Amino acid sequence: MGLIGLGVMGQNLSRNLQNNGYSVVVYNRTGDKTREFVEKYPEFSGEYSLEKFVSQLNEPRRIFLMVTAGTPVDATLTSLTGLLSRGDVVMDGGNSFFKDTERRCTDMETHGIHFLGVGVSGGEEGALKGPCIMVGGPREGYDLVREMLGRVAAQVDGPCCEYLGPRGAGHYVKMVHNGIEYAIIQIIAEAYDLLTRGAGLNIKQARNVFKEWNEGELGSFLMEIAVEVLGKIDPATKRALVSLILDTAQQKGTGKWTSQNAMDLGIPTPTIDAAVSARNLSGLREERMKAAEILKPLRKPHQVSVPGNFTERLEGAVRASISMSYAQGFHLLRTASQEYEYLIPLADVARIWKGGCIIRARMLDSIQHAFQISSQLPNLMMDQAFAKLLAGLENRWRESVKAAKDAGLPVPAIGASLDYYDGYRSERLPANLIQILRDRFGAHGYERLDKPGKFHSDWP
Repeated sequence: MGLIGLGVMGQNLSRNLQNNGYSVVVYNRTGDKTREFVEKYPEFSGEYSLEKFVSQLNEPRRIFLMVTAGTPVDATLTSLTGLLSRGDVVMDGGNSFFKDTERRCTDMETHGIHFLGVGVSGGEEGALKGPCIMVGGPREGYDLVREMLGRVAAQVDGPCCEYLGPRGAGHYVKMVHNGIEYAIIQIIAEAYDLLTRGAGLNIKQARNVFKEWNEGELGSFLMEIAVEVLGKIDPATKRALVSLILDTAQQKGTGKWTSQNAMDLGIPTPTIDAAVSARNLSGLREERMKAAEILKPLRKPHQVSVPGNFTERLEGAVRASISMSYAQGFHLLRTASQEYEYLIPLADVARIWKGGCIIRARMLDSIQHAFQISSQLPNLMMDQAFAKLLAGLENRWRESVKAAKDAGLPVPAIGASLDYYDGYRSERLPANLIQILRDRFGAHGYERLDKPGKFHSDWP
């Protein structure tokens, strides 16, 4: 195996490959990083030119790219192409935009090289111990690396690695995975805010609530590490570390790509959209601080009722909202699969997401089951088990959103999830007024309930 790119993910994936019996040759654009790595791990062979790197690999060559998405991937491929032979396999394991992967697959195919877009989820720990691997590209290329990828992947009901379709399918699924991740993280953050600023719990008490939730139906990797980070104490101040961290969240763009593509395809993803917008709003910290002086937010602490009762209600709201995050993501996957002719196996996506990846959760068992029963399920809310679950959580969901609004605390993701639920099940929406308004100012026409066709009214 060859691996290019020795950032944290590249280093750990190299070690994972080596631990699973593969001899790995590594290369990094900056030779110092290669030198440091092989000095620390002498079992690896390091090369300092792409020519020597390629010459060390057996044909058909199998090369993992773990370089920064975007221009660095194209630059690496340009340098590699003339050194490779027909039938070699190049895997891009970064967070590349799926349309870039589509283009690269086509370009590399002209050289007879199998290019795979490989979504890798699990962070640095997953890369070392077993990530979730989402593969797209030519099937014959995947067959050459299938055993290797299966061995290094997490193992839950088999390897958490799957071929998900041609061209950009793997990176598309990874993009949607990250969009769902944005949504769930935002929901957890809103729950933390309601427990602390709303119900008046201290950080240790909020951590205990999350710990209890993680032992139940909300059990997941993200809830698990929320418990972990809330327990982290800053050694210098002896205070909870989270209380000392600036309230501005960064992003790398994959959540935004999910929202943008969903809008292109006409699929509503309001919980994901709200999570992206919430991060953008968090970045306006100086403006927010000035606005707090002018707009005078509500100064009514502990307005969300008795904490003990509220935590039970909030648990229901969080569970329902996270369900909506998955529902939106899988709805988008289903539509994109048709639009781009990927034929993504949704039940298999749910299965491999159960291990290694950031959004692994107990809830995915029932999601996998829903798509096994009906692979053409239009939306998870249409599954009888999910419909029953949401009906049972609805009152707690509404009470939590109302309590947040009464206390003046923002819950963009939890609130958007409830609106999505209400909107999806509405037989009638006010879009009739939107249609006629558009006709009035722009002569766009409208459709009628009582007769087919497109109509336009004469307006003064």
